[in-house]
Amino acid sequence: MGALATDVAVGTELLAVTRSVDRARLVRYAGASGDFNPIHWNERFALEVGLPGVIAHGMLTMGLAAAALTDWLDDPADLLSYGVRFTRPVAVPDPGEVLVDIVAVVGAVDTEAATARVDLKVAVNGRHVLGKSQAQVRLH
Repeated sequence: MGALATDVAVGTELLAVTRSVDRARLVRYAGASGDFNPIHWNERFALEVGLPGVIAHGMLTMGLAAAALTDWLDDPADLLSYGVRFTRPVAVPDPGEVLVDIVAVVGAVDTEAATARVDLKVAVNGRHVLGKSQAQVRLH
């Protein structure tokens, strides 16, 4: 866990974690979110529409990155905003799992506003799956 001090430096790596996603997690997420699009559970359908197979929900991938950051922060309320661009689908094998690597680095600091921009690099097999994944956090 950590809090960002007002003297934090740009380029500081805050965290590096890996999260796994399997088909059971997709089912649980679909139930929680109400998103039952067949691309997230039906292999045949996903392939027919040109996907590499069943894919994780984009919001699940986004949420994994945000949760990694809020888990690291002393107070989750220090996360002021968060946004991403979905750049690549996350194919989830069956059987098995896909590993999502998340690295958070300080991208900019605004000492007047006591905030920092945190850039989250979210990748699967070394390929970024979220673009412009950025959070604004409060400095202490």
